Amino acid sequence: MRLDELVITRAIVDSYFKKLTSNLDVDVAVVGGGPSGLVAAYKLAKAGKKVAIYERRLSVGGGMWGGGMLFNEIVIQEEAKQILDELEVRAFPYEVQGYYTADSVEAVSTITSKTVKAGAVIFNGISVEDVVVHDEGRIQGLVINWTAIEMAGLHVDPLSVRCKYVIDATGHDTEVVKVVAHKMPGKLLTPTGNIEGEKFMFPDRAEKLTIENTREVFPGLYVAGMAVNATFGGPRMGPIFGGMLLSGVKVAEDILRNFEP
Repeated sequence: MRLDELVITRAIVDSYFKKLTSNLDVDVAVVGGGPSGLVAAYKLAKAGKKVAIYERRLSVGGGMWGGGMLFNEIVIQEEAKQILDELEVRAFPYEVQGYYTADSVEAVSTITSKTVKAGAVIFNGISVEDVVVHDEGRIQGLVINWTAIEMAGLHVDPLSVRCKYVIDATGHDTEVVKVVAHKMPGKLLTPTGNIEGEKFMFPDRAEKLTIENTREVFPGLYVAGMAVNATFGGPRMGPIFGGMLLSGVKVAEDILRNFEP
């Protein structure tokens, strides 16, 4: 069979165009394809919601790929093991009761596959540079551009997508929350109305606060994963990922309740 380079190009362009245009108006836009963002998207898509993930890098998975200091193993606690069980990621008991380890590559690849097969669409290489806010002061969409455009420093106008809810799952950077805090100072639903900033490492407290503070931080905008602690002033937690997974579940459940009649 002779391969035609024009047919190959058209197949890619046509397929991507169809994917993009059919996801310009979604129920939930997840910014950041790390563990919390992937799990949130999986749960929302499984519940029948239209979900798109925007990941600025070429690969999803966030910090989970490297485990701890490039030892590609992650640790989860007992409370989060049921999530890995549901997603069919193998987790092995450690010698200390209540702790489990999992291969980070298996975890990321399997969770990603399950998320896509549940119906979520992942757009990689795309950065969110602004949000759409109408007169009522509620986020109603995202402003997006290619990450390569941003990196090159080119002045190319972005495009926008519409959504009912946004999840900032961008980790330490809190990319969406930073935009809102910059343009509407004092309006975040935090103790000071602004980003509180991430504190020193304290895994036990960080894991608890990651779940506790997973919530709406501005009308239409939720935080999940490490973005939670960076926004609300919690500690960092290191290469334990149970709180991330549980945060993804919680934010999905909170948003799904908003859809209930």
